[in-house]
Amino acid sequence: MSDPSTPRGIDPRGPRFVAGITAVLLLVDVLLGLTGLSTAQTSTGGWALPSATLAERALDPAFLLLLVIALLFLWSVVSPRTAPWGALYRTAVAPRLKPPTELEDPRPPRFAQGVGLFVTGIGLVLQLFGVPLALPIAAAMAFVAAFLNAAFGLCLGCQLYLVLQRAGLVGRARPAAA
Repeated sequence: MSDPSTPRGIDPRGPRFVAGITAVLLLVDVLLGLTGLSTAQTSTGGWALPSATLAERALDPAFLLLLVIALLFLWSVVSPRTAPWGALYRTAVAPRLKPPTELEDPRPPRFAQGVGLFVTGIGLVLQLFGVPLALPIAAAMAFVAAFLNAAFGLCLGCQLYLVLQRAGLVGRARPAAA
């Protein structure tokens, strides 16, 4: 009998699918950030972002896209079953694939979504405070993590979760097999 405190397993291909879509969105955001207000120069050669109004900073296309991405991360943390990319995978992709050979614990990928939310949130806040390059750097960091997960199955947030779990800081460690 399984431990009721341990969540049911998930198809490990689902988070990789989600990471692929997220990586594409983040790459677009990095490009928008590198060509937009975050890197714009004034006529005197200084950064344009610190002198921009709060409304101008918030209406920058890179900011708006990263805000949407952050909200998607939040949705995945709060309600992973209803998050759009996961739902798309379960309804449109998974039925066309063979059943997974093994399931994985859903807690590390959910934690990884929280890490993505944290990183993108920092970029958004720093953009609002007028810190040049903060938004594209945060988006680039999140892109690297999403790309590694999508392309190679290396989930950095999941690895961080496991390190923190071993340290006793998150989750409950599973008992060792006898």
